[in-house]
Amino acid sequence: MTDDFIEKNPVLYRTIEIKGSNTLAELHNSIFAAFDREEEHLYEFQLGGKRPNDPKAKRYGMPMPDDPDSLSDPAKTTLASLKLRPEDIFGYWFDFGDNWWHQIDVANVKPKAPKGKYPKITKSVGNSPPQYAGF
Repeated sequence: MTDDFIEKNPVLYRTIEIKGSNTLAELHNSIFAAFDREEEHLYEFQLGGKRPNDPKAKRYGMPMPDDPDSLSDPAKTTLASLKLRPEDIFGYWFDFGDNWWHQIDVANVKPKAPKGKYPKITKSVGNSPPQYAGF
């Protein structure tokens, strides 16, 4: 993001409601839509680490060709299987070249979701930064 964009958007976040039966891949798709992304790229979720790229974090994303067991499949990982609790925090890394880092804060976990289509974006604060700052 450019300094000008940050100055105009000092607070920037999205609130997404998602069911436990939804997968990390579906969460990725919601984040992609919430931030008006245009081009798909590799992504990764990191859980249980103390910082971005913590080698102790459990990683979910596309496996590396030279190490197919390196990452867990986000399309097969439901949110419920992660046993997340309110106030848990985990990372989401999108586009390994431009390095879009997101912090995911778990705000609430309910035993049963109200009826409706999930995941859904329920709040948007700040403008979406352009996917490519130079354009």
